[in-house]
Amino acid sequence: MIHSARFLVSSSDVDQCPKASSAEYAFIGRSNVGKSSLINALTNNKKLAKTSGTPGKTKLINHFVINESWFLVDLPGYGYAKVSKQERNEIKKLIHGYFEKRKQLVNIFVLIDSRHKPQKIDVDFINMLGAQQHPFSIVFTKIDKLSEKQRKGNLSHYQSHLLEQGWESTPPMFETSAKTGEGKQEIINYIESINSNL
Repeated sequence: MIHSARFLVSSSDVDQCPKASSAEYAFIGRSNVGKSSLINALTNNKKLAKTSGTPGKTKLINHFVINESWFLVDLPGYGYAKVSKQERNEIKKLIHGYFEKRKQLVNIFVLIDSRHKPQKIDVDFINMLGAQQHPFSIVFTKIDKLSEKQRKGNLSHYQSHLLEQGWESTPPMFETSAKTGEGKQEIINYIESINSNL
């Protein structure tokens, strides 16, 4: 259960991130995938992470302290944010620096809009995480916008696509809706199971 959640700090550089060794769970996805909404749903706090209709709103590494014992980390989105090429490169450098330097990072939740077929930018990102052996899970967002048949079809398509890419097995996958709360408890249970084994 998440009993408390509070914003701690925003960092424009990995070296500015908290020095604490508490476990970190990072959330990342393409711009406008519903990341802030999901974070707010997980923590039962609609104002914790800033939501916006404008893609690319998050350009910093945001740390939130959960239950005063572990961190939830909101990373900048990747993809088609309306920013300059230089800014995109700076965000990319920030994200990769975070993955490489944060020994506290125990899992990356990659958010993907469940309504779309596998997008090259998401698949490339997932393949990069696999190649660099970062532990991660896939979180499908906005499932309330799909019928049961569409959901099953899209998820099956995604699993098949990853296996075709050379994956021996697919990473853990979650289906979520910030609107209905579906999948929320499964993610929290998953985090708690990892924490109990640290």
